[in-house]
Amino acid sequence: MSTVWLPCGDYHQNYAEDQGWWQARFIKIKMILLLAVTFIGIPQFLPEYYVSVATMVGYTAMGALGVQLLIGFTGLITLGHAAFIAVGAYTSTLLVLQFPWPRFIVDLGVAYPISILVGGIAAGLWCVLFGLPSAKVKGFYLILTTMAAQFITVDFILTQYVSQIGGRGQAFSLPPGIIKIGPWTIDTDVKIYYLMAVLLTLMVIVLANLLRSKPGRAWVAIRDNDIAAEALGINIVRYKLLAFFVAGFFAGIAGAFWVSNTAALSPEHFPWFWSLWLVGVILIGGVGSIHGAIFGALFMVLVMEGLQWAVIPMSAYFPRMLMAFASIKDAAFGLAICAFLIYEPNGLAYRWWQAKNYFNLWPFSY
Repeated sequence: MSTVWLPCGDYHQNYAEDQGWWQARFIKIKMILLLAVTFIGIPQFLPEYYVSVATMVGYTAMGALGVQLLIGFTGLITLGHAAFIAVGAYTSTLLVLQFPWPRFIVDLGVAYPISILVGGIAAGLWCVLFGLPSAKVKGFYLILTTMAAQFITVDFILTQYVSQIGGRGQAFSLPPGIIKIGPWTIDTDVKIYYLMAVLLTLMVIVLANLLRSKPGRAWVAIRDNDIAAEALGINIVRYKLLAFFVAGFFAGIAGAFWVSNTAALSPEHFPWFWSLWLVGVILIGGVGSIHGAIFGALFMVLVMEGLQWAVIPMSAYFPRMLMAFASIKDAAFGLAICAFLIYEPNGLAYRWWQAKNYFNLWPFSY
């Protein structure tokens, strides 16, 4: 017996119904409205500046999804995720610029889509390499391992060797019109936004389905108690490495997307602070929630944009404020982390869960 409104709770007869995507007509309507706003409302009715801000929100969420998988769902601390985003970006760039594609591949416009997939795989495998110590260590020692990934990958390999390919110095220049998907050239803010929206939607769908599957349940069991999970027969090493691969794959996709949003690619786009930023995104958005990665990205990007709007007019009276904006931004980031850890440790996703349940269960929301 199926229900439509679920007024006083969830009525499910089996596990498939409990984990279903579309559990009621009301939920379908909400998702249709969300997709309409994402794919029609934002790109068609907002100025290009706001579209570019929305693109930055999506890029941040794409990077944070992998961090959320490792920290929120598997309990593996990472502080070097920007390195794997960089691997995806540089792999995609090298394939687009340097690889001798057959002419028909270039004419069909599939070189860049292929490079996105290959960039994700390369970043996933690179992430697994630095995830190998998780078989023996965890906590503080794993943090040092992931930090080493950042410094070895970005500061050493990419800066000293990969960036020198082709004699370009420290940056790869991306000529206009080189980023194509089929007959469409990704050369405007709206087109870049659409690419981000499609990739982010696919990544959310993949992660949500993985979490409902055997690997997802194994990841949560490892996060809650890895000793008990191993006693129950879960191969914790295999599933930890799988988590690193999926997280790295998502990071590589994010990096390959970033190639379409920049005219030149350099290691400066992937500093260690970006890894810390992504951890802060999920702490603010909510650890252990896909919504948390998106809400955290929204909060961080919009707050920093608002801070910039506030600083620019004040710089007319205090010129040094504009020069010190980077320091002000870092201070605001730290204050936001402290405030959420003290006053809202469960993050924005928890408040969203409360509001959603209150609305869905009305008038019996008590």
